[in-house]
Amino acid sequence: MKNENIKRQANKLIDEKSPYLLQHAYNPVYWYPWGEEAFKKAKAEDKPIFLSIGYSTCHWCHVMEKESFEDDEVAEILNREYVSIKVDREERPDVDSVYMSVCQAMTGSGGWPMTIVMTPDKKPFFAGTYIPKQNMYGRLGIIELLGKISYMWENEHHKLLKSSDEIVEHLKGTTSKSLGNSMLSKNLIDDSYKVFEEIFDSKYGGFGEAPKFPSPQNLIFLLKYYKLEGNNKALEIAEKTLQGMYRGGMFDHVGYGFSRYSTDEKWLAPHFEKMLYDNAMLVIAYLEAYQITKNELYKDIVVKTLNYIVREMRHSEGGFYSAQDADSEGEEGKFYTFTYPEILEVLGDEDGKYFAEYFDISVQGNFEGKNIPNLIKNDRFEFHDDNINSMIKKVFEYRQSRMELHKDDKILTSWSALMSVAMTRAYKVLGDESYLSYAVESVDFIEKNLFRDGRLLARFRDGHSDYMAYLDDYAFLIWSYIELYESTFEKSYLDRAVKLNKDCIDLFWDNKNKGFFLYGNDSEELFLRPKDLYDGAMPSGNSVASLNLIKLSRMITDIELEELSKSLLNLYTDSLRRSPTGYSFYLLSLMYELYPSRELIAVLKDGDDMKQLQEDLKEYYSPNITVMVKKVWEEETGLLKEYTLKNDKSTYYICEGKSCNPPFNEHDLIKKYL
Repeated sequence: MKNENIKRQANKLIDEKSPYLLQHAYNPVYWYPWGEEAFKKAKAEDKPIFLSIGYSTCHWCHVMEKESFEDDEVAEILNREYVSIKVDREERPDVDSVYMSVCQAMTGSGGWPMTIVMTPDKKPFFAGTYIPKQNMYGRLGIIELLGKISYMWENEHHKLLKSSDEIVEHLKGTTSKSLGNSMLSKNLIDDSYKVFEEIFDSKYGGFGEAPKFPSPQNLIFLLKYYKLEGNNKALEIAEKTLQGMYRGGMFDHVGYGFSRYSTDEKWLAPHFEKMLYDNAMLVIAYLEAYQITKNELYKDIVVKTLNYIVREMRHSEGGFYSAQDADSEGEEGKFYTFTYPEILEVLGDEDGKYFAEYFDISVQGNFEGKNIPNLIKNDRFEFHDDNINSMIKKVFEYRQSRMELHKDDKILTSWSALMSVAMTRAYKVLGDESYLSYAVESVDFIEKNLFRDGRLLARFRDGHSDYMAYLDDYAFLIWSYIELYESTFEKSYLDRAVKLNKDCIDLFWDNKNKGFFLYGNDSEELFLRPKDLYDGAMPSGNSVASLNLIKLSRMITDIELEELSKSLLNLYTDSLRRSPTGYSFYLLSLMYELYPSRELIAVLKDGDDMKQLQEDLKEYYSPNITVMVKKVWEEETGLLKEYTLKNDKSTYYICEGKSCNPPFNEHDLIKKYL
């Protein structure tokens, strides 16, 4: 076992910037980062590579580190028989995606920590996820596994090489074929909605059984379907889920923000880590629900969530951090839970009992003998209760005094841009200028720190930027530019969106089979070049890119972009039929294509008219509209030069479908169209 008195020597991860890799820098396992040094060593010494992929706020990654990677016995085997490589999946989604497809093909499932054993030329022959140190519950332990693989590498080398070649050839075959090219129709959308309706949990909200993930794009799809189809059930499903997630412990009622997912059907017991992308997408979902229903609860949830983001997850110069850990003092969720006596001690008997009743805190506890504050049983909660809000502040200050949670403080271009989208939407809907400032500062941060010679990069931390940006980085940043344009009507944002979109096509587009590859044609070449379509915890880069293509094609009247968007939409059809719930963000783009859309071009005489237009857009949820503005007072030229004032007044041009209405000056008519 590990001798705590031995002073650990740093391994090759010590010079990395990733918080996840640095967590492993003093393991007795002599880890290498992904790179040529490790592969050259493996080839020179004819050793297999032990590849471990995870991320810094992953609970089971921490467990496997404690059990195995901090253990001298395991380390001795790995250091003698293998070359060991650690990868942060958030820094290297290309490596993660390629080997996740291996893991899923070989085992039928995937997850993190991911464990791959492969040849020195990166061809895998074993895949798994969490592996205990010793055999247990029918699961092979890492010590026995490493011994078996070492024996085979020494004595049955040809079998392992043959196996790895077969795996690689199989995966190349599945990724190179055309994915689908069926006719696009509304049936795809209606059939997908029916699946959501069938698997909806009418008691607690959400879909299917535990564990339950927020999957905000599912709810955004349902809200859009309600608006375009007038389907009240779609709105009911979305609202029930939005309220259920908030009432449960998945929402942090003391410090705000949402955890990654719920381990139970009630949304009570979360997996406590908080991810930037979840909170960004949830903000967008709650904002759209607020626009539709005008329910002040949804606005309050948005404000609280963004308060958490600004307080905990924002870099002082503008970018947003990636995640906050679930574990404290080696125990998942310890930071977030309370005993009944604790609450009485913090608040006093009278307030403590009131708080405890309000948030379901009891002597026996609601979670492993402790309590997760929640509103599941509270049908009369008031989110603007001043007394409760005062108590929450005291409990929050007490909780903060416990310890400081680990924070993954790297800034990923994709996730930070996604939060910029959420902040911009919050400004657009709620009118708070501070949200716009945060969004602009985040984009400015990316432009300042994450471009090198015109090429976007993926990660910034500790003053250093690295890794060629992936499709997600480009797609989400383009999306944030489009949102900033539609909220401020500053033409420079549209110009940047168009330029970056061209770069995205040049770097990632598959000219043969259509769609966007995950990594660029100027990046490290792996044995697969994956094309991610699936909308999982976060929308895929292809799904977001499809929306960008459609919107930009309408904004700048570019036929080539429209053709690209149609070919990308066609790519999804077979996958969508097989798994309708896995492509809900793509469905948003498909609805843009198949339902009547409207283009509003406003030629505005002064800033007051622009403010009035922004107020109207704030008021109404109009999912299939594209808005362009020409500011006459700034003497703008270019895209909208043929659009002019009529009667020397602000003038509005509206096209619906493929036909345009006569221009008009009456501002009140705008509301009718919205």
